[in-house]
Amino acid sequence: MRKQGRRLRALKEKLGDKPVYALSDAAKQAKECATAKFDETIELAFFLGVDPRHAEQMVRGSVTLPHGTGKPVRVAVFCKQDSQQQDAKDQGADFVGAEELIEKVQGGWTDFDAAVAAPDMMAQLGKLGRVLGPKGLMPSPKAGTVTPDVGKAVAEIKRGKIDYRVDKFANIHVPVGKASFTADQIEENAAAAIESIVKARPSAAKGTYLKSCTLSSTMGPGFRLDPAALTSAFRGN
Repeated sequence: MRKQGRRLRALKEKLGDKPVYALSDAAKQAKECATAKFDETIELAFFLGVDPRHAEQMVRGSVTLPHGTGKPVRVAVFCKQDSQQQDAKDQGADFVGAEELIEKVQGGWTDFDAAVAAPDMMAQLGKLGRVLGPKGLMPSPKAGTVTPDVGKAVAEIKRGKIDYRVDKFANIHVPVGKASFTADQIEENAAAAIESIVKARPSAAKGTYLKSCTLSSTMGPGFRLDPAALTSAFRGN
């Protein structure tokens, strides 16, 4: 079992062993405990009561964080119409193209963080599934990244839209900001992410859906939130 570092042990001793935190308190504590020499990412980790092996219990979606992620996002857009290409560029797309961009990706290039595609490009993009799929970069209609309005999709991603998807162990990890954010910004971003995931509950999921939710920084301790309180607070918003 890997030992915890001296810095993390000291932080945990200082904080004590509080069972659960209110979201506002967790945001403050996560920020205060982000003492590494770089701008740590603040992240939410969810454990859900679903079985991802069944398609009807798959949880995936997207949410636009009110204050963005704090990280520059490089967006690649696959489209062929001149008007779409210009619109994508006007909204800040970093890479725009059609067949030539597909060929570049086929050669192993994936130097981007998100991908958007026009619907008429999807037949050709299918050949990139093995490259983009494992990296979570494949455009998807459900995530809003396959759309004729590529400019709008680019603008949303640049503003802070993130995609999430449950993994095979029923976990979801979502970045909700940086340690340099204010505690209020972290709290508001986290609230948006929690609400989206609570409302994404599949109808086929039985029993307790949100089993655990923890807020932490990259190198800091985790602060457990009350799953029942979160479900009650965000389910009806």
